Amino acid sequence: MMRSACCTLTTNRAVILRLFNDLFRGRLSHVYPSESQKSTCCRPPLRCTCTDSQSSRPFYITTPIFYVNASPHIGHVYSAVTADCLHRYKLLKGYDSRFATGTDEHGLKIQQAAGIAGKDPMSFCTEVSESFKDVFQRCGILYTDYIRTTEQRHHRAVEHFWTVLHSKGFIYKGTYEGWYSTPDESFLTPTQVTDSTDSTGREIKISTESGHKVEWMKEENYMFRLSAFRSELLQWFRLNPNVIQPVKFHHLVLQWLEDELPDLSVSRQKSRLQWGISVPGDPEQTIYVWLDALVNYLTVVGYPQNHARRWTAAHHVVGKDILKFHAIYWPAFLLAAGLPLPQKIYVHSHWTVEGKKMSKSLGNVVDPREAMKKFTVDGLRYFLLRQGVPDSDCDYYDDKVIKMCNSELADALGGLLNRCTALSLNPKQVYPQFSNICFPKESPEGLKGKAVSDDYRMLESVYALPGFVEKHFEHLQVYKALEAITACVRQTNGFIQRHAPWKLDQNESKDKQWLDTILHVSLECLKVYGTLLQPVVPDLADKILSRLGVKTEERNWDSLCFLVKYEGGDCTLEGRALGPDLGVLYSRLERSKEISKKATRQKSKP
Repeated sequence: MMRSACCTLTTNRAVILRLFNDLFRGRLSHVYPSESQKSTCCRPPLRCTCTDSQSSRPFYITTPIFYVNASPHIGHVYSAVTADCLHRYKLLKGYDSRFATGTDEHGLKIQQAAGIAGKDPMSFCTEVSESFKDVFQRCGILYTDYIRTTEQRHHRAVEHFWTVLHSKGFIYKGTYEGWYSTPDESFLTPTQVTDSTDSTGREIKISTESGHKVEWMKEENYMFRLSAFRSELLQWFRLNPNVIQPVKFHHLVLQWLEDELPDLSVSRQKSRLQWGISVPGDPEQTIYVWLDALVNYLTVVGYPQNHARRWTAAHHVVGKDILKFHAIYWPAFLLAAGLPLPQKIYVHSHWTVEGKKMSKSLGNVVDPREAMKKFTVDGLRYFLLRQGVPDSDCDYYDDKVIKMCNSELADALGGLLNRCTALSLNPKQVYPQFSNICFPKESPEGLKGKAVSDDYRMLESVYALPGFVEKHFEHLQVYKALEAITACVRQTNGFIQRHAPWKLDQNESKDKQWLDTILHVSLECLKVYGTLLQPVVPDLADKILSRLGVKTEERNWDSLCFLVKYEGGDCTLEGRALGPDLGVLYSRLERSKEISKKATRQKSKP
């Protein structure tokens, strides 16, 4: 799903008057929780911070469903990994989370592409859809539902949704006259079209947003009364300034709503578009692909039956190019159908490759399968989430991936784990004991331990870390969460380097006590990092926690108990055997000759 649209109308119509309270205020309880329900992200106390179980609380996260006109690239994977990270995080928090992704398979462009390929549309769609599914499974995307718009369950949901809108008077027969872009499957207003020339020099009209050629068309079809929902949409966004994240996209939607909303064409004549869902009761018309595609979010939760509990917890992850469909058209459709609005719409920007837009003609489309072979699954996931800044476009090139993965995964995190579990420092391979004498809690005057001021600052950082990570995960600012984790990893490496446990005499009791305390503190830090990294790099996090001997049931958010011995409590891991040595956490990546040449060219650019 993932095109753009708007339309103009040349037909007389009566504006339907509806009371604001009936359609909007009655639904606000579905849009945002009360203040008492909102999670807090404060600094945790210096002990285990277990929260009340959220297992009965639903959560529902979606990616856009991806258009099957091309094979998956890293932009698609970024959307999927972003949603996957939030889904895994909610599972760690104990939520009853569901995660949906899939493919958008109807439309004129698919109909034409299948004909060019010499295949029937269903075979063409199945082949590409399976490609998406394969990439997502390889990349560890933990979806609970993979939806295809060609499925019968989706057809039933779309037909019912259309019937509801039509019966309420929000869909009517009219005439559309204006510009249409087949590549974008979108209707365009005059302000969205500009003059250009084709490869032969002939003057043409193109979309100002996509650059694709547009055609003037006039046809009788069905219209949706989008114009009737402008004031309600404005009120919703003004009362809920956090419903769209990041905030810059919230402001953009408000700017769009300053202008009048023309009614929207929601069908095409069957003679033009056969590959789609027929309008109920009118076999000569096909439902417009965007209305069809958006309803997938309802299909997954069982619409029109048994959908209420899950739908009230809906969160969408979308690219900035399809924001208008999700922030204006989709909420308007839902209001018209009498359904709750989404809890959140998380918007992300796009990926360029070496400063250029990904394009088949440029030959710079990044194949995620090849990237996973080069950098591993977790390497690619980490890079995308560490570098992906939702507010602005991000640039991809192989050398950047190598530098980041080597520095932060292989050297910093892998080196820390290797140091803390080395046989030379811990010959018994057990979780060592902590000494309050060596590392006293704010020791009184005259009683000095081995710890120094930088060590206490490190503890403060790690104690505060889960709160920072929670805050940034909730806003889907994963890169900020990873920045905070990386900073703490550096502090912990500094702690070990500062005290050089390899120089201590293990046969001398005081040295042995301090060595064990250094290792205990470092392993406690690693336990926190491993737990927090599970939504981002699940395989690497599992290797860390398994090496520390942390059991599966001890890996959820409620188990984030850091350094309880410091507070005088009991550490359940102390004295427990470490897990098996699984080898290097993340092997350093080598730069190929081709990548080295590209890096040299990159440096030489002004």
